Amino acid sequence: MAIEKVIIQNFKKFKNPFEIKFNENINLLVGDNESGKSTILEAIHVALTGMYAGRNIRNQLSTYLFNRKAVEEYLASLENGHPIAPPGIMIELYFKNGTLPDYEGNDNFEKSDGKEGIRFTISFSDKFNSEYESLLKTEKLTSLPIEFYEVKWLSFSRAEKMPRFIPIKSVMIDSSNYRYQNGSDVYISRVVKDFLEPEDITAITQAHRNMIDEFAQNEAIHSINEKISAASTVMNGKLSLSADQGVQNSWESSLVTQVDGIPFAHAGKGAQCIIKTQLALSRKQAEKASIILIEEPESHLSFSRLSELMGVIEKAASGRQIIASTHSSFVANKLGLENLILLSDDNCCWMQSLPKETFEFFKKVAGYDTLRLILCKKSILVEGDSDELVVQRAYMDTHEGRLPIQDGIDVMTVGGMTFKRYLEIARTLNKETAVVTDNDGNIEAVKKKYREYEKIPCIHICVDDVVDTGDLKLSDKDFNYNTLEPKILKENGREAMNNILGTNCKTDNDMHKYMHAHKTDCAIAIFESTKKINYPEYIMRAIKNE
Repeated sequence: MAIEKVIIQNFKKFKNPFEIKFNENINLLVGDNESGKSTILEAIHVALTGMYAGRNIRNQLSTYLFNRKAVEEYLASLENGHPIAPPGIMIELYFKNGTLPDYEGNDNFEKSDGKEGIRFTISFSDKFNSEYESLLKTEKLTSLPIEFYEVKWLSFSRAEKMPRFIPIKSVMIDSSNYRYQNGSDVYISRVVKDFLEPEDITAITQAHRNMIDEFAQNEAIHSINEKISAASTVMNGKLSLSADQGVQNSWESSLVTQVDGIPFAHAGKGAQCIIKTQLALSRKQAEKASIILIEEPESHLSFSRLSELMGVIEKAASGRQIIASTHSSFVANKLGLENLILLSDDNCCWMQSLPKETFEFFKKVAGYDTLRLILCKKSILVEGDSDELVVQRAYMDTHEGRLPIQDGIDVMTVGGMTFKRYLEIARTLNKETAVVTDNDGNIEAVKKKYREYEKIPCIHICVDDVVDTGDLKLSDKDFNYNTLEPKILKENGREAMNNILGTNCKTDNDMHKYMHAHKTDCAIAIFESTKKINYPEYIMRAIKNE
């Protein structure tokens, strides 16, 4: 059982109907903060289970569930005397055809026949029309009249449903969320409780009750209560200390889960994430669930622990649909770039169109920061560390001292052999990307290498159009005058470079030799210098505002 598509309207971030499609197996949601990743996971979970933040949605109704702009438009309409209908939340889940025939119909946003799915709504109830009209006449509303709203589940066949009877189940795993109550993690307590059999819970409840009884009968407590009673008068009654016996299953909040003898709340956050995820995937609901929703599995994990967790998730994916949010390149590469869904400005696109060899490359070489390119506004790809430093300084010199990253521009050292891998991603996502590369004395070879990207507006191949020559030889080989360092010397002259680098080179060839042998040192000196230099034209092309 799998979800093919979700449509969300007026739920938190998404005001206008937002549509997102999913694979049957693994789906990775990627986007900047506030792009809607968490909202999508929450929407799916609440529509399938009726649970929001661990509680029944009917007990969690709040104006904050609604899109803020939709609420503001509604309140403004009341203020200007032209009231519009109170906004409602709609979440539709479209299932694979043949999954739930009883849920088939055309009562969906698209009015499409032959679709199977569920429509979840939080909407104003007509049965409160008279009370609502009376309220509008007597009071000025400053928030949604949430007391007049109702929650409903309807199949596309127009049959009202209860979430507990929806055959498709989901489990939500948010290992990054820490909610403590009296020193006990509420999430872990809930998971542990679900993992236990009814007879186990009965045994814990009885043992907890016995512990409370022993507390009351303890001689020291009895003596203390005598002192308290003697020193106070409360309505002529007897004051004493006692453990709470009136809350059913109070052990959930009073008992503390331990890891190797350490209270769970005080264990390392990485260990907490691993344990929460593993337990959640093992719990009874997860065993029944066909859809696993995971919020940022990489939170607080080292590389080795994350590798371990990826193995657990990949195993859990067998026969189930996984929908996870992530900011981790390792997670994206490990679980497959073909499963990546990029969220940006209420739009989404898929990485499935990448050539197979490209996403196989990133999957095998997980150290490459693919998500840096995906998440930035613009990327500048360079060959080495020295190139990166010079490009950074060139940008600062032309943008009032700001680093590129401050403007959402990521300068990435990826190596010349890897440029085209990243450009495949940039082309697929229409991501503004510049490549800074040497001509190495053969401009035609560079043009041939990147010919397929010439007419792609978002991709810019920045290379010097001039081939420089000279008589210098290094180790009996002709010196390459067409790399970054010789081009910088050409633009600035030997005297200026001696001044910046702290050298005393007597000839240009001496300076070429020095800069070639000390690439990184020279780049650092340029980056840290109080004096500006002139930059080659192809560098300036890469950093200009588009």
